[in-house]
Amino acid sequence: MNGPAGPPYPEDLERPGLVRTGRSTFVRPVRPEDADRLVAFVAGLSRATLAYRSLGPVVRVRDDVIRRGAHVDYLNELALVALAGEDIAGLVRYVRDPEEPEHAEVTFTIRDDHQSEGFGRLLLEHIAAAARARGIRVLEADVLADNTRMINVFLGSGYRVEAGPPGQIVHFEIAIDPQAQAVARAERREHTAVRRSLRPLLEPRSVAVVGANRDPLTIGHEIVANLLRGGFEGAVFPVNPHAERVAGVRAYARVADLPEPPDLALVAVRAEAVPDVVRECAEAGVKAVVVVSSGFGETGAAGRAAERELARFARASGMRLVGPNCMGVVNTTPAARLAATFSPALPAPGRVAMSSQSGPLGLAVLDFARRLGLGFSGFVSVGHAVDVSTNDLLQWWEEDPATSVVLLHVETFGNPRRFARIARRVAPRKPIVAVHPGGEADSAVSSLFAQAGVIRTRSLQELFDVALLLAHQPPPPGDRIAVITNAGGPAALTVGACAAGGLRVPALGERTRRRLAPVLAPGADVANPIDLTPMASAEHYRQAVAAVLDDDGIDAAIVLFMPPLADKPDEVASAILDAAAAAPDKPVVTSFLGGAGVADLLRRGDLVVPTYTFPEAAAASLGHAAAYQAWRATPAGVVPDLPGVDVDRARALLAGPTAPAAAGLLAAYGIAVHDPGPGPGPDAFLSVDADPVFGPVLSFGLTGDYADLMADVARRVTPLSDRDAREMVRSLRAAPLLDGRTGGPGVDLAALEETVLRISAMVEDLPEIESLELRPVRLLPPGGGVAVAHATIRLADDTPGGAR
Repeated sequence: MNGPAGPPYPEDLERPGLVRTGRSTFVRPVRPEDADRLVAFVAGLSRATLAYRSLGPVVRVRDDVIRRGAHVDYLNELALVALAGEDIAGLVRYVRDPEEPEHAEVTFTIRDDHQSEGFGRLLLEHIAAAARARGIRVLEADVLADNTRMINVFLGSGYRVEAGPPGQIVHFEIAIDPQAQAVARAERREHTAVRRSLRPLLEPRSVAVVGANRDPLTIGHEIVANLLRGGFEGAVFPVNPHAERVAGVRAYARVADLPEPPDLALVAVRAEAVPDVVRECAEAGVKAVVVVSSGFGETGAAGRAAERELARFARASGMRLVGPNCMGVVNTTPAARLAATFSPALPAPGRVAMSSQSGPLGLAVLDFARRLGLGFSGFVSVGHAVDVSTNDLLQWWEEDPATSVVLLHVETFGNPRRFARIARRVAPRKPIVAVHPGGEADSAVSSLFAQAGVIRTRSLQELFDVALLLAHQPPPPGDRIAVITNAGGPAALTVGACAAGGLRVPALGERTRRRLAPVLAPGADVANPIDLTPMASAEHYRQAVAAVLDDDGIDAAIVLFMPPLADKPDEVASAILDAAAAAPDKPVVTSFLGGAGVADLLRRGDLVVPTYTFPEAAAASLGHAAAYQAWRATPAGVVPDLPGVDVDRARALLAGPTAPAAAGLLAAYGIAVHDPGPGPGPDAFLSVDADPVFGPVLSFGLTGDYADLMADVARRVTPLSDRDAREMVRSLRAAPLLDGRTGGPGVDLAALEETVLRISAMVEDLPEIESLELRPVRLLPPGGGVAVAHATIRLADDTPGGAR
């Protein structure tokens, strides 16, 4: 892309996009080779559109003038195009004002047949982000007074907009700093567009299977068979040029031969044939494509390039794409009943939805869920996720009434910040449980999940253990657990597992002990754990579970049963169900050690009491659920507006001919650098490093052995809210030194949290900062503030003035 004589082409501005109607597009900077496309684009505009663009009647636009518009420097002049297939559907251009470099004139042109779809709002969001990154703060535009569509785009953007006096031409000045209102409106627009774009994928009216095979046990054949077996009510079109029928259904030679354009096409052909098939689907009007085929990114750099081009073509053609290298899509809701997969195990309907990034793993997941008795509302194997991603699916399941829990198998993050934003919105209403393998970015992953309220598990077994609980029981209102058992050994293991999971096993209330004493077997222990002894009857279990659930000091119950006789489990299970049904606000989980087929005994209509093979899994699942409930019950944080921040001063320092001093940049954000000498409290450090996946990651810890030997360091992904800062500084194991629990006065936590927020705001506003470290930070007693004794800041190599 970087021609020898031209400026560098900004590949980072190439982005997929969705307009309000849900149509996919691809937005990218204009290139010199687009000259002919621009001429064709302008030639296709109506006189009215040309008049709006030129602020008056236009007879003819010269081709050489149009062609010059394909040559920009990507800094002082930038043009972005939104593609519909290979053609331009919309164009936005800014030209920087040489006298006011923070201002630029912006113009929009949308092809007539796309003017009601939302291309204007989408292009405004993209050009605003690009302009901000290039030091532009205000976009100016002149609009004819009767161009109501463009006027509504500006007024509805959420940015601060100033309009000139009414007249034939209205002058607008749009301050493009990312104000909260602008971000909120962009999120709402994105959410609506994503859901509309996914409807043909998850609720299609018709499905084609390209590569449908006549031979059973082949991928193409099994997809067709599953669609029919799963009860899909729409038309199913097998595509195979060598077959008349597949799985008893009429087959067609090509997608172009189908009697109607299908909403969804599944592609199961060899990798080298996939691009031609996807192109044929686009020409036929297919709205969504699932590429099951492998042989792409997993094969190396050439395969990754091929799948990127596949995604770009699909988005430019108005299609959404799942895969490649995936196992398909399942939706069990009554609106769809879609089993577009080759998996031999189809899930029963349920309340759990799952996104998996591994195709082969998805086969094991569906089989395991079926054996576990866990039902699914939906399952999507996203494969390499070159287009449809976990972030998109979260927004679909966010409003899906059939889904109450979302499971994620995540190997890589496409856009971690977008994930965090969406997850923070979804998690308060629907728990999100994720399994991630960890690796070098493990601390950043944990921080991201913690900030977003996502329950992180370390294994698939743990993922499904937690899902089994949250799908059928409410999260506990607190961390106080009662353990009921008929065997002492398993109870001791359970108490230890509760402690490891952040749970408490407190003493029972006096009223509960009095209630239990006369009804329990002789020798039964009324302490917690409650040992009913091996002679306990089903009635003893019923009374014990009912009593602890009625105790205001207990939030949940773990019930253990070691079957002493073969005929006891069904009676005990029935008794537990009776007691659980009477207290629906507190969860009950069980472990029937040595009992096979017990899960079926603990189901009665919609009431399901989860049972685990071993009690440790029951305790660990409750621990995750309790921590999630505590996060959900905490007021949501906000990214505050901080007084004393001078962003313009900081940017002026960065634009200077020499590297600015760290103290100067920090002063612009209200942080003074001076060493008052050793203080009475501990010293700390604050640092920021640019993670290649997650962006700026802020770290905080106490200096010395706490961080060096104990690895007691808290991390968060910017931007931080006030809640993030509060939780961050209090999450250290050494936190008792800070809040006075060790007997000392403690430190000025409010000042420390404010400093954390100022650093977060600084690195968000100034992406030129590559790394930063404040060490030592003197933590002074309450009311004394904090003092930064020394600071270093490293800037990106391409920043004017270099690094300091």
